[in-house]
Amino acid sequence: MRCHVNLSDVQREIKDGDLLLFRGSGLVSRLISVAGRSDYTHAARAVWWGNDLFCCEVRELKGGRAVTLESQIERFPGAIDVFEANPSNRWREFNRYGAVRYMRRLAGCDYGYRGVWLAALRHLPIWRFWMRADGDDRRVANQPPFCSQACAMADRIGGGVDPVPHLADRMTEPADLARSPFYRYRFTLGGL
Repeated sequence: MRCHVNLSDVQREIKDGDLLLFRGSGLVSRLISVAGRSDYTHAARAVWWGNDLFCCEVRELKGGRAVTLESQIERFPGAIDVFEANPSNRWREFNRYGAVRYMRRLAGCDYGYRGVWLAALRHLPIWRFWMRADGDDRRVANQPPFCSQACAMADRIGGGVDPVPHLADRMTEPADLARSPFYRYRFTLGGL
């Protein structure tokens, strides 16, 4: 059950570093949601710069970037869910500033097409048989990250908490983030 709200009513409740999960409607989005067994097809972060709220993301065809959250709500009304990172401050070691800083520094990076391809392979029946589960975060990929990988890396490397333990960042999908106890659903941004 989603709670639809306008950004103007909840903007100050969104914290620096909160998770933004998108539900897409195109063909590629449909493939991602089916493979991930979830409605979510993209992951990003809410980041405050002064009095302006931005969406920091690593997006296909664009790479790492920061755009206003308002611009994304205009493009995707009712399709962006806000998840609080570290609800109730359960993980006391979490460094929210470090996670946000890490995410900001991804602005300008390329998109990790190879990583998305490798993560997608684990869903194919024949490939799935041959591929082992990968939980080793020590092997950081040399390739640029994709959306959910970037969010997981920001929390693990910058923030000091692995949001999806036992799963390598490079295999983390938006659905994995949505299921993590490190995040808690707050509301859906239905409009400005």
